[in-house]
Amino acid sequence: MVKQIVTHKIFLLLLLGLLLMLPVQSILDLNHERQHYQRQAIGSMMASSSGPQRLLGPVLVQPYSRAVTVEQDGKRFVRQERLYRYLLPEQLDMRANMVVTPRKLGIYQAQIYHTTITLSGRLPGTLTDKALLASNPELRVDGADPALVAGKPYLSLVLSDARGINSVPVLQLGDRHIPFIPGALLGEDQAGIHAPLDALPGEQGEFHIELNLQGMNSLELVPLGRESRLQLTGNWPHPNFIGDFLPGSRKLDEAGFNANWQTSWFATDMETRFLRSMSGKEQALPAFSVSLVQSVDQYRLNERAAKYALLFIGLTFISFFMFELLKGLRVHPIQYALVGMGLVIFYLLLLALTEHLGFALAYLLAALASVALNGFYLSHVLGGLKQGLGFAALLGVVYATLYGLLQAEQSALLLGALLLFAILALIMMLTRKLDWYRVMESTESRP
Repeated sequence: MVKQIVTHKIFLLLLLGLLLMLPVQSILDLNHERQHYQRQAIGSMMASSSGPQRLLGPVLVQPYSRAVTVEQDGKRFVRQERLYRYLLPEQLDMRANMVVTPRKLGIYQAQIYHTTITLSGRLPGTLTDKALLASNPELRVDGADPALVAGKPYLSLVLSDARGINSVPVLQLGDRHIPFIPGALLGEDQAGIHAPLDALPGEQGEFHIELNLQGMNSLELVPLGRESRLQLTGNWPHPNFIGDFLPGSRKLDEAGFNANWQTSWFATDMETRFLRSMSGKEQALPAFSVSLVQSVDQYRLNERAAKYALLFIGLTFISFFMFELLKGLRVHPIQYALVGMGLVIFYLLLLALTEHLGFALAYLLAALASVALNGFYLSHVLGGLKQGLGFAALLGVVYATLYGLLQAEQSALLLGALLLFAILALIMMLTRKLDWYRVMESTESRP
């Protein structure tokens, strides 16, 4: 009767492989913790500088007031009601050049940028176009309401973080030069600036604004114009164009990027959406956006690499087991466990080195360390330098394959499936003529 020693060992190796996933999970938890520290460090830098910038404007605002009689507790009171009419640019041309300077806090980094944003175009000449009214839609455009009193209009710019304004901008409206003053005066909780006007611009609505701005990590510009265009350049080689619109054309190289956007109200329905935003019915308006990300998300790559740990350990154990069967060598489960721990330590080394050296160099050093350690140990376990070098070379091929999978994110699933199929086919080919009953009997007969 054939003994079940081989079956017992297979079960023991499966259990050992699953147990080794516990330290791998601890490394994944540590990776998430380091990501949290990174977000805290970037938040600290934002608190002492200025954060991501979102620019909305310019918007021409015409305020009104009128006396309204209200009755409360049987008494009548007269209060002043504030009404606003908002006019968006007929044409809006935006140009910006971003000079990016990475800033570090400890081992963590964020991208600080300084940019000069040029806004130019044409404001609407009259109020009769399509009266945009946030608080009172029945307000008459022609001003025939005798209780309605028009205030002084102003031009408003909204910024997500007004601390990033480096110098006082000036509005050039026709022949006039009007300095901006603090406060967007455009809805509640809106930071920014505005330029007070004596009167609406009439038919001479050509404007020009230069805004020196500092921000961090991302920049968004809302295309308010009936026709809006943006030309954005920068010295950061890894921009990520996000948001509601992709640039119509872009050019990327090691020196930086150049991107161009163009849209109109036919695509954005900005007139209606802006009104809904002012009345609180819509939270976010579409924007041209760029994010200054790292070329690779190092923590995400570490997490993806660790998810292949079970495959790594399984391939190594299968290789040892096949060596045992084919060469008649006994490998103790403790020796399997030590080699498995050597594979697990690779992921901890990779995470620690990545924070200081970048992912590519960290992966190379961690893989070389793992291959050298396991190659040295296996040359003694397997009874010779040749066998140890052979398994070290095999482990190096596996590490190189994993790196290729991590870099080919779009086709990682396909490549991983093909790799598993190829491994299974190789095992089946090598064992196609193997008499498993005889192997197990010979295994049982060994001392």
